[in-house]
Amino acid sequence: MSTRPIRDINTGVTLARGACPTLSAPMETGDGLLARIVPSGSMAIDDFAALCAAARTHGNGLMEITARGSLQIRGLTEISAPLFANTVAGLEIPFDDNVPLLVSPLPAHPRAGFQPRDLAAEMRQAIAARGLDLAPKVSVAIDDGGPISLDELAADVRVRILDGDAVQQLLVSIGGDHETATPLGVTRIEHAVSLIVDLLTALAESGAHVRARDVVAREGLDRFLRAAGNRIATAPKPPALRTTETIGLHRLLDGTCAIGVALPFGQAHALGLIALARIAGANGADWAALAPQRTLLLGPIDEMTAFALGTAADTLGFIVDARDSRRRIAACAGAPACASGFIPSRELAAQIAERLPQGSFALHVSGCSKGCAHPRPAPLTILGTAQGTRIIEGDPVLHLSDGTLYTDDAVAETVCRIVAENENA
Repeated sequence: MSTRPIRDINTGVTLARGACPTLSAPMETGDGLLARIVPSGSMAIDDFAALCAAARTHGNGLMEITARGSLQIRGLTEISAPLFANTVAGLEIPFDDNVPLLVSPLPAHPRAGFQPRDLAAEMRQAIAARGLDLAPKVSVAIDDGGPISLDELAADVRVRILDGDAVQQLLVSIGGDHETATPLGVTRIEHAVSLIVDLLTALAESGAHVRARDVVAREGLDRFLRAAGNRIATAPKPPALRTTETIGLHRLLDGTCAIGVALPFGQAHALGLIALARIAGANGADWAALAPQRTLLLGPIDEMTAFALGTAADTLGFIVDARDSRRRIAACAGAPACASGFIPSRELAAQIAERLPQGSFALHVSGCSKGCAHPRPAPLTILGTAQGTRIIEGDPVLHLSDGTLYTDDAVAETVCRIVAENENA
């Protein structure tokens, strides 16, 4: 979320405080303007390569895949941002520049009557026709129960298919991820579009800056139950949390595969992404998709090609092993790319990753107290402040107390010691 003004490059209108950057309304940062694209499906591999080339031509070449699977392009200018947007408009890249609809990045399971991308497309049209004035970060998650789960992504309205029913139904929940959202009930697939649009309408009636979790905390589910009417039924016991790894080989139902590779701390240069896309395309892949956990998916390919492509990705500097220590660290752009950052977060994260002992203990390197890369409290946070670098154990980044200030070298040494103590405890 931005605390800086965001101006629509088409209309010149300055958007409300707290708005998120989009393709048409990039955000000012320390290294220029930042545009964000929320894909609503896979893209042809040649279009993805062309998008990366445009990021290099019109920006500084740095591209980011976020924890939610969005794409960010850095280093645009007032002059180049509209040119970049025009280039993207000429490509067949499906994306949301309105309410983000989060859908599985892999081809859907062949479930009768349920194609999440078709559902999202219909829903997108219905939301636009309703002209809703919603809070900037409102989103909808549509989980098809496929190989890559959306359970860990927070959304204002989320639907997830239920298995084992003679009549397939969708579990509808409000305000959070799978663990924190409040179940509303179940609905039939044919009611999903009208129901979700009416739920968003009920949310909009609460105010243009209100999130669904705020409504639930203040008044419970009554507003949403009234909007749902007889399209909702009592929910069974919610299904268990599904956690999935996006890196590595994913077998598709037609016998082919996709491979997932992660960007180190979510960032890569366009040239590396173009090279990877070209290699993948030369070996049979025809689509690219962005996935949660800062991952790029490429497919369809056969299994042997996937291993070869993984080797090429590793050579290009991408993460191909889920055990890579860099995967345990969430790091924002930091200084100087972010004007709010006090420390070079990703450079510091790379230094720490090289020295981390093996294990699963997670870290967060935050350039400032906004904590953009990891909104929830992390087991260990390295925080940049105006006074210097601090280490926070377990608490949110806003819970600052007077304590030791560290140099970069001392931070890495201290962090690795704390991690080792916790791994051995």
